[in-house]
Amino acid sequence: MSLQNLTRFPRLEFIGAPTPLEYLPRFSDFLGRDIFIKRDDVTPMAMGGNKLRKLEFLAADALREGADTLITAGAIQSNHVRQTAAVAAKLGLHCVALLENPIGTTAENYLTNGNRLLLDLFNAQIEMCDALTDPTRQLDELATRLEAQGFRPYVIPVGGSNALGALGYVESALEIARQCEGAVGLSSVVVASGSAGTHAGLAIGLEQLLPDVELIGVTVSRTVADQKPKVVALQQEIAQRLDIKASAEITLWDDYFAPGYGQPCDEGNEAIKLLARLEGILLDPVYTGKAMAGLLDGIERKRFKDDGPILFVHTGGAPALFAYHPHV
Repeated sequence: MSLQNLTRFPRLEFIGAPTPLEYLPRFSDFLGRDIFIKRDDVTPMAMGGNKLRKLEFLAADALREGADTLITAGAIQSNHVRQTAAVAAKLGLHCVALLENPIGTTAENYLTNGNRLLLDLFNAQIEMCDALTDPTRQLDELATRLEAQGFRPYVIPVGGSNALGALGYVESALEIARQCEGAVGLSSVVVASGSAGTHAGLAIGLEQLLPDVELIGVTVSRTVADQKPKVVALQQEIAQRLDIKASAEITLWDDYFAPGYGQPCDEGNEAIKLLARLEGILLDPVYTGKAMAGLLDGIERKRFKDDGPILFVHTGGAPALFAYHPHV
């Protein structure tokens, strides 16, 4: 079944652009299993990352509505906020970011380095809050304040993860299918599952294009019981937008996010070091390090459906390595 309805939605193609799908020879030899990687860490703006695919659609919608300001929210070290600020700069828009300190640290590196440093370079306006307890409401209140000041704000949800933004990962599934056609017979795909848009978009696209491939989301902030409803809800909203049916089961592993969101773990740190040492590719301690820990442990414990090739979707995040030093 095609995904031709995707073309109905305006997008800014220069933001995300196609990314390589690469074989990892030394990593594969080490694991005794063919491992490929989708390099969304090298999308072409602001040190890369998966949120740019979502912003292709969200920023296009903001321009269509005549907005002059993008507003969003996240952690101090949010990859999403960093990429939103960069897109705003590229388009000549103002950016206001509502930030929280989810791990309650006073470490100077976390508070000023990594993604936070880049926000200053992109000239984003920063507003701190005690916690993002209800980000939808908090962003709406921020938008109201900005409107009273004469701005025309466009709200981008946390992670860019609404049905419109998640279309970026339906598009990514199309890209993966084209890159694998006649060359790679994928068995499984592994991705970090956080704000759920990347996971849900891939679930829609892979069900339509590569229905025999299992998709596994490794949670980075929640248990399966809390995360699955978020992914399923977005999966169904995307399907409704595209006028298709979505029935693929959502698979999540929640064994690797402890001690909590934004807090490095030993397994994630070891995964970061292993891939860096064997392939010269950098993961991060918040998302991709923990997702890779899931892949490694999944192979060890034979959790995958078979012994076929695995694709790891690298969603980016390397700037956070500098913020978390020396804990990685």
